[in-house]
Amino acid sequence: MKNLLFSEYKLGRITIKNRIVMAPMTRSRAVNNIPNEIMAKYYQQRADAGLLITEGTSPSPNGLGYARIPGLFNDEHVKGWRKVTDAVHSNGGHIFVQLMHTGRVSHSLNLPENGKIIAPSAIGLKGQTWTDQKQLQPYPVPQEMTIKDIQDTIQEYSRSSKLAVEAGFDGVELHGANGYLIEQFINPAANKREDQYGGTIENRIRFAVEIAEKVTSSIGANRVGIRVSPYGVSNDLTFYDEINETYSLLSEKLNNLGILYMHVADHSALGAPDLDPAIKPLIREKFKGTFILSGGYDINKAEQDLVEQKGDLVAFGRLFISNPNLVDKLKNRFHLNVADKDTFYTPGEKGYIDYPLN
Repeated sequence: MKNLLFSEYKLGRITIKNRIVMAPMTRSRAVNNIPNEIMAKYYQQRADAGLLITEGTSPSPNGLGYARIPGLFNDEHVKGWRKVTDAVHSNGGHIFVQLMHTGRVSHSLNLPENGKIIAPSAIGLKGQTWTDQKQLQPYPVPQEMTIKDIQDTIQEYSRSSKLAVEAGFDGVELHGANGYLIEQFINPAANKREDQYGGTIENRIRFAVEIAEKVTSSIGANRVGIRVSPYGVSNDLTFYDEINETYSLLSEKLNNLGILYMHVADHSALGAPDLDPAIKPLIREKFKGTFILSGGYDINKAEQDLVEQKGDLVAFGRLFISNPNLVDKLKNRFHLNVADKDTFYTPGEKGYIDYPLN
């Protein structure tokens, strides 16, 4: 078998040292939503990955739906993230920021004073979300976005992408997966609009495409990727009849924009429903840029899928939490540490930057 996983890869403007991507993972260490020293250390420890993608980072005060997630919409955020990018680059790594607007997956206690909970339609989620002030709280019903809200949000993505470049990031990944705002527009379970942003497939993907257009015009298509999760049911989304057709058209439009990559999240290994086997080849056919595979990979499956040209890069998530030197461990087939789930989202260093290298 070839050894593609540890080979260099030309990713737009940069050459990455291997084909291993650290997947974006919410870790909730950004006190006051500002990136800090321990976050810089966390990403620096993992800079042997070919590409690091940060945890979901809000481009807007309205998108800070979880406790202690970082933002990227003011000077303080830029200064904080500069610590992270400098740390990663000093270790020879490359890093993209994932821009994630939570939309309806939110609570007012997690937002700044001027923040509002917005979504394509006024449809709330079932269940509860964590707040540091009052612990678990039910999800409120969001405000349906006006056309002005939509246009303002697109502008926020654009401005945040420019701040990302200012903060030293090599690029941005738009979070169009896992039931957050972009996917809330795509999925008819969350989008009941009857205007140009709802109803037909073309209308439901319009928000995603317009964000991608605006961001590429702001920082260049060779700095822009997107993560999608077709057949995902996170955050109260559901299957619908036109999934394959939807992602076929979305992939075609994103390909026409010339963005750098599509990153397809497959959460079936974590208990989510299986994807239609046709969907990844369909996206790969329509989108000619870099294709990142993600979900339940070990070294053997990753190498096999690269050899069979099912994708160009492979993202690993939870294994990176407890194995900061994961690349070296995979290469040498060393024992892998098991992650402590109780500290995935807790503040502080424990379960974050204190995992051993052995």
